[in-house]
Amino acid sequence: MLAGETIGRKFARLVTNVVVGRPRLWRVFRPLMRKQFDALAPVWDEMRAADAFAPHVAALEGIQPEPVRVLDLGTGTGSAALAIARRFPNANVVGADLSEQMIARARARIPAGEEARIRFEVTDASRLPYEDEAFDLVSLANMIPFFDELARVVAPGGHVLLSFSGGPSTPIYVRPETLRRELAARGFTDFADFEAGSGTALLAHKRDPS
Repeated sequence: MLAGETIGRKFARLVTNVVVGRPRLWRVFRPLMRKQFDALAPVWDEMRAADAFAPHVAALEGIQPEPVRVLDLGTGTGSAALAIARRFPNANVVGADLSEQMIARARARIPAGEEARIRFEVTDASRLPYEDEAFDLVSLANMIPFFDELARVVAPGGHVLLSFSGGPSTPIYVRPETLRRELAARGFTDFADFEAGSGTALLAHKRDPS
């Protein structure tokens, strides 16, 4: 591993640990994280292990009923969003990322004929431009969760899926007990754990008061 990559991984872990506990500090780190991922965009797919999204895909099998409105946060070059679109062919999928360079590459990967139901947008996950309860599924693969925004945009009866391709060694990693505690405090329940490849995933269901 190159020295620059090692520093980048350590910085991502530092930012994750700080922001999960103090989300307001994200504004301090946001420009640096955007710059880092813009720079990584040209080599991002080459850096991924072959089984990087295995836990994410495994967790998709646990979602019932099939979602119609899906948001993939921290989508990068779109791999997780495209996997979701393949798994749920009737779903409209939005992939969102802070990095313009990542989104440009994701847009180039949209399969021919799928432009109407798959789109990629430059978006800050801490301040999503979407309406309340806009999605049946929000997914995050190796992404810092902003719990208040997740709870806001997931519809009652919907799901949130968080996966980490390398388990605890993933640079952007949040412990499952933290995920469960924060999500439970915001109305999520029925937690399910998944392991596949080298990674882990957590699926949670948002209670429907009705």
